[in-house]
Formats: sequence, structure tokens, C-alpha cells
Amino acid sequence: MNLEDYDDQDGMKVWLSEREVEQLLDQFEDTERRIAIALAVRCGLRSAEVLNVAPEHVVDTDAGTMLRVWSSAKTDKYRETPIPPNLATTIRTVGDVREAPKDAPVVDASTRTLRRWIADATETLREETGEPGWQYVGMHDLRRTWATSLRSADVDAMVVCDWGGWDDLDTFLDHYRGTHTPEAQLREREKVDWL
Repeated sequence: MNLEDYDDQDGMKVWLSEREVEQLLDQFEDTERRIAIALAVRCGLRSAEVLNVAPEHVVDTDAGTMLRVWSSAKTDKYRETPIPPNLATTIRTVGDVREAPKDAPVVDASTRTLRRWIADATETLREETGEPGWQYVGMHDLRRTWATSLRSADVDAMVVCDWGGWDDLDTFLDHYRGTHTPEAQLREREKVDWL
């Protein structure tokens, strides 16, 4: 877990390692909650965008299976972002088994509810792991983790901006990119014999 003070508010920005992402996702046995959290940390969605995702938004394209992200309160721009196969299958399955139109959102909650789900899960993780950094993790940290994980995997920064809906590289670099993921730091550290 990487932490950094906010410049202009209390609290900290957080970037989770892949192990910590898995720990967080494992806190959610309920399908709806797990989908919501996975949409944030695996697709980089904002809270309001999570609440708009419907089964019909998962599409197969020449670039692979993508999630169509329609405008939110934060932005009025459409974009497409990759979606992991298991998450795409889960969302499509929800659409097949429930008695709701394919354009009905899969997460029936509010942004406040999403924040509560994260707070409950991270409090449990803080108690279980003894890691105090969990107290700072919020929904937006999942988007931040997603973006930094992509960059640490050498995904082109402009592609990350496109998938994340950022207008320019400066916005991404100023607000979302943090230190490299622990995995990237370990990979680089292993290049040095004496470390």
C-alpha cells in the first residue's frame, strides 16, 4: 500500500497493491457489491459511473471486451474501457437471470451506499491485517489504483487517459499517478544485485 498526503485536505491518497486489491474484493461475497467494487478497481469507474453500468454496456469489440461508460455527473463524455473477462461474464449473467431490462443498472445503490460498503470492508481489513492505511481507502482510491497499475504494467499513458476519460496527460499525472505499484518497485529492485 502506498500512501500520500493530500495537498489541500485531511486524509491520504492510497494506491493498493494487487494483493491488497484481491483482499478487498474478497471482502464482498454479495454479487452486487463485488461488481460495484470491481468496476471501480478493475475498470477505473467513478462512483456515479458504477451506478450506471447495465449488462448491455459490456460489448465485444476489435479491441477486446470493453465496458461502455456513459456520461456521469462529473463528465459528459462517453468512453470505452477494458473489462476483465470474469467481471464481464458476471455482469452478463446478472442480465440473463434477473427480471429487468438489459439497460437496467446492475448495482442498485447510491454513492453514499458505495462509500459505506468500502468503509465497512476496509475497517474489517484494518482489524484483520493491522495495516492502518486501510482507514484511508475510499472509492476514488480504487480508480487511482487502477490507473497506476496500468502505468506500472507499461500501458501507454495516453491509452490510460483514454480509458479513464481524462482530457489530458497533465490531469492524470497531477491527480492519479502515484508512486509505482509495489509489484513494479519489486521488479525494478530485483535489477540491482546489492538490494
